[in-house]
Amino acid sequence: MRIALAQLNLTVGDLPGNEERIARSIDEAAAAGAQLVLFPELAITGYPPEDLLFKEHFLADARAAIERLAGRTRGIVAIVGFPERADDVYNAAAVLADGAVQGVYRKMRLPNYGVFDEVRYFQAGDRPMIVDVDGVPVGLTICEDLWVPGPPATDEALAGARLIINLSASPFHAGKGAERERMLQQRARDHLAPVAFCALVGGQDELIFDGHSVVLDHEGRVVARAPQFEETLLLATVDTRAAGNARLRDTRPRLAVREHRPTVETIATLTTAAPSDATGGPAAPADAPDGTVAATLDAEAEVYGALVLGTRDYVGKNGFRHVVLGLSGGIDSTLVLLVAVDALGPERVSCVVMPSRYSSDGTQGDARTLAANLGVRQLELPIQGPMVAYEELLAETFADREPDLTEENLQARIRGNLLMALSNKFGWLVLTTGNKSEMSVGYSTLYGDSAGGFAVIKDCPKQLVYALTAWRRRRDAADPVPESIVSRPPSAELRPDQRDDDSLPPYEILDAILEGYVERDLGREQLVARGFPAADVDRVIRLVDLAEYKRRQSPPGIKITPRALGRDRRLPITNRYGG
Repeated sequence: MRIALAQLNLTVGDLPGNEERIARSIDEAAAAGAQLVLFPELAITGYPPEDLLFKEHFLADARAAIERLAGRTRGIVAIVGFPERADDVYNAAAVLADGAVQGVYRKMRLPNYGVFDEVRYFQAGDRPMIVDVDGVPVGLTICEDLWVPGPPATDEALAGARLIINLSASPFHAGKGAERERMLQQRARDHLAPVAFCALVGGQDELIFDGHSVVLDHEGRVVARAPQFEETLLLATVDTRAAGNARLRDTRPRLAVREHRPTVETIATLTTAAPSDATGGPAAPADAPDGTVAATLDAEAEVYGALVLGTRDYVGKNGFRHVVLGLSGGIDSTLVLLVAVDALGPERVSCVVMPSRYSSDGTQGDARTLAANLGVRQLELPIQGPMVAYEELLAETFADREPDLTEENLQARIRGNLLMALSNKFGWLVLTTGNKSEMSVGYSTLYGDSAGGFAVIKDCPKQLVYALTAWRRRRDAADPVPESIVSRPPSAELRPDQRDDDSLPPYEILDAILEGYVERDLGREQLVARGFPAADVDRVIRLVDLAEYKRRQSPPGIKITPRALGRDRRLPITNRYGG
């Protein structure tokens, strides 16, 4: 069977735009000789539509779009994800063929962990289903249905399915693609059936969908793989007869069939117009690529690709034409600028150098050199004058107090005000430059460096920031980053001779403690038992807990780690449980 997987970058709520992209892909798949074309989970609405699913008119509009798409299916079967409004609302897959909706499968396994809230929105389906396409029984599943061992895929395979298809919107985190592919390989081997996994690609608020659609044979070998972070129409020819032959030789499923013969509905029996070659298989047009296996990305390339895609889509899908950021000459703003330029092009990026009395010549010079090397617009807005004005304004009130963190934060807030003024005046989106290490412990200024519209590296720990910058420097022959940006000890430069490690443990210790406390929910004693200094553990836990109110007010940012600060980790601000 020749199949096509439409790995599309769709936009939540853009029903007309999504419909048009799906329709175009149906036509392209048919022209390539595909008998069956798959689309991602909830393709017609984009994923996740969240509380849009509470709107009856939204659900009705989604169904109307599915009906129109069905009218385009002549000689090909299309399976499209959509929210079905029936007795309740279901996360569903519509089987479109011969100009009509031939049947609907309802997702049975609803995830309700991490970033998922599907139990809030959907009723679970209660039966596995098969569709017969040109004599081949095809089992239908949606995302979590295949992550969980057992039904529906098990029942469909035992009922004779020779291909299991999976429509998915699987959010990215570092290493997720490899993890997902290993799981799919195991499912293919478990069910003695080829698996076709069609995934969403693109950015949606804090979530990134990396694509990485894949087709596997019944032994778990990769037949075709789509690239990460790119739209593509992946074509593959699947030998469904080989799966049947393997089942004749492998008798293990027979007992399961005898003891638990599943009742699996065949919702439609369909015939396509796919031409056949002399061997009885589908004949592909000569120029249609088949069985492309895209290379997988290394760790840094994968994360950097996610940051670029997430920035590009957040800016573009929300209607911004230009972005601006404060460029300090430090490693964090350097990485954000590199990502912004790669995502949007230098002509759509401006940076602002805002020196104070504590800014060193080295950092300011590096900032200007980096901006010039990347070809972005550079603005100079010294903040010494506003600082003096604030000091004079507050002099009487602060007369009996020594300078402290208050004056440091005033500098950051002046800079935040200037960036927001540029945003207001020119319609630019402000990119913030704080990393996960700083956000976790509150090493940032509320309404200062945290002020902005999108936090590009919000989920990147400090050590990862250095690794990503190093990878980006190696990528191109012309390295735009001055070496001193990387080698200089990190500093906020808000007081004389300030260094981050004056206020925080060294980042190699801090990041390791944060990984245990924030991402794995380890307690104090567990962290100390792992060899971390008790004083550092106590200090970090206290800082993380105190900073929850700051994080609630920070802009959205791209999810990179398995547990991001945002929709992944939900802790009460008013909370007296420590550690």
